Amino acid sequence: MNGSIGIRPAGERDVAALVTLVEQYWRFEAIEGFDATRVAALLRRVIADPALGRTWIATVDGEAAGYLLAVYVFSLEHQGLTAEIDEFFVASRYRGHGLGKQLLAAGEAAFREAGCTHVALQIGRDNAEARAFYRGRGYADRDGYELVDKSLE
Repeated sequence: MNGSIGIRPAGERDVAALVTLVEQYWRFEAIEGFDATRVAALLRRVIADPALGRTWIATVDGEAAGYLLAVYVFSLEHQGLTAEIDEFFVASRYRGHGLGKQLLAAGEAAFREAGCTHVALQIGRDNAEARAFYRGRGYADRDGYELVDKSLE
């Protein structure tokens, strides 16, 4: 990949490209229920309200190549505002060239600037490639904890 790389906070103008990337990510992770209209509305909401979180888009030669979406949570345990990486995806043809590293670094720098004390994320149990990627950047499994959740809809 010899193209010009750009990483920036996403704006309203990026929603259509982000929806396409989200669809690719959900297909990759076998996440059900993709609805382009609903995803676009949710992206617009988080982009418009920085208190909810932040979204970045990565481009190569102007073409959308990846994104990172993080939400903010206040935590007593972590003594302040924390960031949770909700979605992070680099399109397959752009992987292995450092784009993900740059995108994650941009997010982490913004989390620090926002006063976050901690960052967390979820990894699919079978996604060894992602686990290696994060471990190589200082992320570790949290011993003694397992994610549980419940839908409120």
